Amino acid sequence: MMLPVFCILTVSMTYYASIDALQILAIENVAGKSHWNFMSAVLRSLTDIGHNVTVFTPFLDGNRDNYTEVYLNIPSVVEINVEETLNTFGKPTVMIPELMNMSRSFCNIAYEQQDMREILYGGKSNYDIIFTEVVSSECVSYIASKLKLPLIYLIPSPMITHIEHTILGEGSNPATVSHLMAHNAVPRTFAQRFLNVVFLGFSLLALKYKEMELKKIDSQPYDLVEPIKPTLVFMNTHYITYAPSSMPASLIQVGGIHLKTPKSIPNDILEFIENSPHGVIYFTFGSVVSMSTLPDHIQNAFKEALAQVPQRVLWKYEGEMKDKPINVMTSKWFPQRDILMHPNVKLFISHGGIFGVYEAVDAGVPVLGFPLFYDQPRNIDNLVEAGMGISMDLLTLQKDELIKNILELINNEKYMQNAKIVSDRFKDRPMSPAESVVYWTEYVIRHKGAPHLKSQAFNLTWYQYFLLDVIFVVLFFISFAIFITYNLFKVIYYYFLQYSQPIKPKLE
Repeated sequence: MMLPVFCILTVSMTYYASIDALQILAIENVAGKSHWNFMSAVLRSLTDIGHNVTVFTPFLDGNRDNYTEVYLNIPSVVEINVEETLNTFGKPTVMIPELMNMSRSFCNIAYEQQDMREILYGGKSNYDIIFTEVVSSECVSYIASKLKLPLIYLIPSPMITHIEHTILGEGSNPATVSHLMAHNAVPRTFAQRFLNVVFLGFSLLALKYKEMELKKIDSQPYDLVEPIKPTLVFMNTHYITYAPSSMPASLIQVGGIHLKTPKSIPNDILEFIENSPHGVIYFTFGSVVSMSTLPDHIQNAFKEALAQVPQRVLWKYEGEMKDKPINVMTSKWFPQRDILMHPNVKLFISHGGIFGVYEAVDAGVPVLGFPLFYDQPRNIDNLVEAGMGISMDLLTLQKDELIKNILELINNEKYMQNAKIVSDRFKDRPMSPAESVVYWTEYVIRHKGAPHLKSQAFNLTWYQYFLLDVIFVVLFFISFAIFITYNLFKVIYYYFLQYSQPIKPKLE
């Protein structure tokens, strides 16, 4: 007999509402503004329903109900020179080891802070669960190991390929899923698959070598403790920017969790937008890169091209711009989310940071991408694959090609139509990202750390994971069968050879 629907809902709601307010400790160990935007959105979803959060962070937003901040003084990664950015982060051979350096350096700073030491060694911890970001080193799990608490990792980008197996126990197939730093959304050709394997192999070896080197020359207390594996990983991805792949139960996609309800736009900006009869282009390279440090010939190409389009342009730019076109408004800061949601915005020129990508997707605005490093080439290529974007190379920029692509994206209706289709897919979810964070965090506590979510791969050695022991046994039996068969046929052959010889007649 079927229960009435309202009875089922009542039972369900009673079960899931039984958890008390949690005490959550969070650590933001990367001083990148976009990284903090992701973590702060995750934490807000928890404090909004009554859980208590204490967070160590280099970006202070101010305390509020159920929320306490502790300043963490780590080096900031904002408004870097373009050439420095490309030289440091644009080359995988440089970036992979640098990520390990950064991770361990930030761990050292965090664990030496007095407030943190009191939690680690003071014996006064009353927390239920730990949240922290992971970049490369498992040193970030040290506090969870010391306090013997469940651990949840946050990843503000698509999956960091070179630590995927380490934190999930499983790794994506390089034949179907592009490396984080690959320039293509998915590996379609032999060359792309080959380079994907090279990327993966190099990044794994480089990271492992660098970690061994740092442990040898700068051993830390966290090196003496077995790293704890996360129960969950909240990742800032969605199917539109993350190709289908095998995902373990512990990986939860919450892409776009930072998106807030649009607010009113300041009057001067709003007037600029609404008084543009041909629409507006919004242009920014985010918080990491300083636009004013672009080489002069690239800046001039942008200025000359934008001066020739009929649209007005909002250009995020630090300081005063020389020879600024009359249709351009510059500012060090713009309310990006609110601007992109305005119906008069026709195009978003972006570097392809994942936060801006989701804001453009949510608003249904075509994108002209100039990816610089890390996940940005892959992010932009996903938009190209979806038919809502065009990708260009910043260092080889030519004015004529730029004008051509801007006009193509604005005047060809297919890009706007595709952008709206992608936006509909992005918004079509069984629950919001914030609801997912709350549900799965409480799930871990309800089920005593939820060890059943962790992959069986964590219980296997490397040769068991790759089935080398099974392959060895199979090859042994095949070899043994071939050996027996060969010798059997050899015996039979000689037997018949012996009796098939003609019998010679005896001589008189």
